[in-house]
This record gives sequence, C-alpha cells and structure tokens, in this order.
Amino acid sequence: MSKNLVQCLQHPDAPLIEDYRAGDQICSECGLVVGDRVIDVGSEWRTFSNDKGGNSADPSRVGGAENPLLNGSDLSTLVGPSRGDASFDEFGGMKYKNKGMVCSTNRSLLNAYREIGLMADRINLPRNIVDRANVLFKQVHDGKNLKGRSNDAIASASLYIACRQEGVPRTFKEICAVSKVSKKEIGRVFKLILKALETSVDLITTGDFMSRFCCNLGLPNMVQRAATHIAKKAVEYDIVPGRSPISVAAAAIFMASQASDEKRSQKDIGDIAGVAEVTIKQSYKLILANASLLFPEDFKFVTPISDLPTS
Repeated sequence: MSKNLVQCLQHPDAPLIEDYRAGDQICSECGLVVGDRVIDVGSEWRTFSNDKGGNSADPSRVGGAENPLLNGSDLSTLVGPSRGDASFDEFGGMKYKNKGMVCSTNRSLLNAYREIGLMADRINLPRNIVDRANVLFKQVHDGKNLKGRSNDAIASASLYIACRQEGVPRTFKEICAVSKVSKKEIGRVFKLILKALETSVDLITTGDFMSRFCCNLGLPNMVQRAATHIAKKAVEYDIVPGRSPISVAAAAIFMASQASDEKRSQKDIGDIAGVAEVTIKQSYKLILANASLLFPEDFKFVTPISDLPTS
C-alpha cells in the first residue's frame, strides 16, 4: 500500500468525506480528521455552464491560456488604484504604477495581428488563414530577417502567403486594396519572406480564380465551365506563353461571356480581376485566334465564334 495514501487508521476501508470549506478530509465512520489543508481545485465562484443547456466555459483559477504567438508567459502584476497617504510620495505622485503592462515586442506583435485580422475581414478570409498569417509573421519577427521593413508590409505579405498555402490565393492587388503599403512593396517582401523562412508556395493556376471571378460577375455555371475549359486548354496548347494566370482567366471569362447571352465587358472583368483592360485585350487576341480549339464541345453558342469581338 502506498505510504502517501490518506486513510483512517481505525477504518481503512471507510470512504472519506471532503469538507471543502475547511479543507479537511474526514472519516465517514468515526469523524476523525485524517487530512487537512486540502487544496480545492474547483472554481472560485459559482458557474452556470450546466444550467439550462448553457455552453459557457467554467472559469477556474488557472487563468487564461498562454498565447504561443506572444513572447513570455503573459504573467504580469496589476497595481490597483492608490489609497491612503502611504501610496503617494512627498510631491503627491503615486509611488506604485503599472509600468509597461505590455512589452514593446508583444505590443508590436499584437498590432501586427490586429492589422492582419482587419485585412482578412475586409476580403472575407476565414480564421485558419488569419492564424497561418500570424504564425508566418511571428517566425519572421523572431528570426529578425527583415530588419528595416515595415510591419505593415510584412503583415500584408504574410497574409498573401497564407492565402496561397491554404489553397485560396488572392491577387497582389486584392491584398494591396486592404493594405497600407504598395503592391510593389508587398511583392518585394513576399520574396524575402519565402527566402528567409525557406518555404514555398504552390504555383497559381487559372482555376484558382475562375470560380470567384465568375461569381462576383454574376455569371451562370455554364459560362464558368466554358471559361475554365478555355483557360485550361489555352495553357495546355501553350497559346498564352508568358501570360499570368490571372490575365488568362480574365480573357477566358470575356470570351465565354461574349459567346453567351450573359455578356460582360473587359472593364467589368478587369475591375473584378484587378487586371488592366489592355492586358485582357492582349491575352484575348492570343486565344481568339484558336477559339475553335478551346470551347467545350457541348457549349451552346448564342454568338458564334466568327462574330466574337476582335479586340
């Protein structure tokens, strides 16, 4: 039998009663106090988590969970408001103050996480992408690889990388639209982060953007399927060498919409895709010359290929 087992010497098999108020353990047979100063590990106050199906957490005395994205253990001491003469010096100033409740490092991290969250909210990104962007920012911050770069630029680039790694890429222009830094600076910091962290992102394809662009343009599924097929075949046949997937997707959407009864202008598509009209025109001219090879066989033409706009 273990030496540390608490039991009544006269009634070793009797169950013990715990008096939480006094901190005692009492034998249920004879009333002997066999243990005292027992620590109550329960809550310090009454909770209502189990009342009427409530799901609120049980507040315990262990405090909040440690945040792995901040430095230190988040332990600090709060000095209450000063009362009495002993709390003031001879000049009337408070002797005890809360100095530096949040260290400068954590303050910088918190500001960056807040900025990432705000940018993500503006373009409706889910929480898992925000979490990954926060981790990327923390890794860059701790590594001190990008000294001299603003935290806003690092935060924006981290969010862009997180989108790519989570399989829901956004364009530089979309990130720039909700950021405080320029597209050029985001692109520059993006490359530096990939090099510093020795990580990579998957190459973007036309299919990564097609569904979102067509949805924002209010195009039906038939046009979306046709645009996806056109862009995919254009890349397979190497008709658009050197063109970005975004510009190819925009040109494919323009061609598919013009062949249907849901026509959209290059300006409308460019505003959604973040691509200049001249860029769409250049890609469109390349795929128009091979349009007969690109449309799916079951596509129902409202406007025949011969009558599609030439520019």
